[in-house]
Amino acid sequence: MANPIVSTHPLVAHKLTILRDKNTEPKKFRELIREIATLLTYEATQDLQTQVKQVTTPLTTTQGQVIKENIGLVPILRAGLGMVQGVWGLVPSAEVWHIGLYRDEKTLKPVEYYNKLPVEPTVSVCLILDPMLATGGSAVATVDILKRWGVKNIKFIGILGAPEGIARLMEHHPEVPIHLAAVDEKLNEFGYILPGLGDAGDRQFGTG
Repeated sequence: MANPIVSTHPLVAHKLTILRDKNTEPKKFRELIREIATLLTYEATQDLQTQVKQVTTPLTTTQGQVIKENIGLVPILRAGLGMVQGVWGLVPSAEVWHIGLYRDEKTLKPVEYYNKLPVEPTVSVCLILDPMLATGGSAVATVDILKRWGVKNIKFIGILGAPEGIARLMEHHPEVPIHLAAVDEKLNEFGYILPGLGDAGDRQFGTG
């Protein structure tokens, strides 16, 4: 499996260009985050397991397929919240479990501040949602949490990735597929992705 898996869809490229624009206002920014998340989820879920189900059409009966796996969405707070609705549009039965991590601005390391996962896993597939895979610290920490929870099938869905963050996630969890809209050049000295799109949380919620 090639990793990361970078979308080549023209709609993703088009929407990402508008997303990057510093003049894109929060309302439009949130819409684009949601739309790109939908497109990336379509690509990231092509290997979900299905089971046969008989269905009655207006004319006769036939056999179809339904998803047999329980899917969990794990948005990394707070920027990942904007991706949930886009994924839910395709997988409305998915459970949502929140994990709160923030990046210490001095050490650039993740600090966990919120985790309400139940004792036993209730899903078989987890999609980690975070627009930015920058240093990779939050992504690695989230996969660590989900593995301790007992989930075997974990995927990361983001919008932008920096080479540093991708390498870190692959080093610690090489079996986790990384689905992205684009891979950018590098991180700057403050740990922000270049050329990037700024702070995805601030731009979504109008706090920048």
